[in-house]
Amino acid sequence: MTNASKLAAARRERLLKAMAEDGTEALVLYGNAWQGDYLRYGTDFAAVEGDALAVVVADGETRLFVESDAEAERAALACPDLKPVASSDIVGDTRAYLKRLGNRRLRSAPGTLLPFGLADDKELRLDDGTALLDRLLMAKMPEEIEALKRGAELADRGYEVFMDAARVGRPEYALVADVEAFYREQGCPENFQILGSGGIEVRGMHPPGQRKLQPGDLVTTELTPAADGYYVQLCRTLVIGEPTEAQRRAYDVFIEAAAAGEKILKAGVTASAIAKAENDVFRKYGLGLYCTSEYTRVRGHGLGLFPDSKPHLLEDVPTALPEGAVVIVHPNTYHPEVGYMVFGDTVVVTDTGFERLMKTPRELLSVPVR
Repeated sequence: MTNASKLAAARRERLLKAMAEDGTEALVLYGNAWQGDYLRYGTDFAAVEGDALAVVVADGETRLFVESDAEAERAALACPDLKPVASSDIVGDTRAYLKRLGNRRLRSAPGTLLPFGLADDKELRLDDGTALLDRLLMAKMPEEIEALKRGAELADRGYEVFMDAARVGRPEYALVADVEAFYREQGCPENFQILGSGGIEVRGMHPPGQRKLQPGDLVTTELTPAADGYYVQLCRTLVIGEPTEAQRRAYDVFIEAAAAGEKILKAGVTASAIAKAENDVFRKYGLGLYCTSEYTRVRGHGLGLFPDSKPHLLEDVPTALPEGAVVIVHPNTYHPEVGYMVFGDTVVVTDTGFERLMKTPRELLSVPVR
């Protein structure tokens, strides 16, 4: 068996055990090409076109409903244990299948994305099983952590490629193209990556564009490769040429903020406490405005079968991190003196602290003007 298939089997065994302990007799999982981690956890299938619904029964039988013949054929090849069905009405067909199962305790996940035609069917009485899946998605098994460690090695190596690609006159898309070529050579087809380049005018990151790098630019990236389906993320900022004192001074705030969040990080600590620890560093330097939604989205997030998983590190998220959670603490935001900066590593949460997975230097990096 491949690493990926062993992981899928371990996930399935763990899911069925959790369903039995919870008394869930059938579980409906939804996924699409973007939000596919709930579906993938239970079926090992990642939708590419359209929506997909799966029903996992307590005895292990799984029925998958997809919206095209091509998706059904792909599912049959990739996941031979599934029973894929191509349907022009996956909601109606899923509803009919559930009613044929009879009077059973049914749950669904994620509840917020469940199609209205199922969620509103009072006869089905579909309870929200999101919390059950979230517990499994957040607290990683040792086998999953090993996959994430393999991904972290890819992230470090990919960032070396990114730095080598960062030369004056090269367009942003060329940097990402070099990284993508490297990953595919390594057998890694999945990488979510955004970047930014420029100076004080840059307010965030974006998909790669045609802008060409210039001396003195800040070049930022979130580099997010996957190994055996598990995403890790590395956030760093580099300078084209020698960094200025203002750039160094600004980046020191980001390093301090990430360290403050990581200092309290351990199992049982809440996402809100970690975010507050990061934000308090910015507030200390009079930069509290740049912790708001006007300038930044989250102060970090979970990682795993999705590149932006729960919990989101925000001051209003009370979720306590379990042992085995995998998160990135990244105080990415705009700095009014120099522009947008990013910094952060993927870590595994333990009972006493955390294990850092990345080895890329934790500093403002630079490449010579070439």
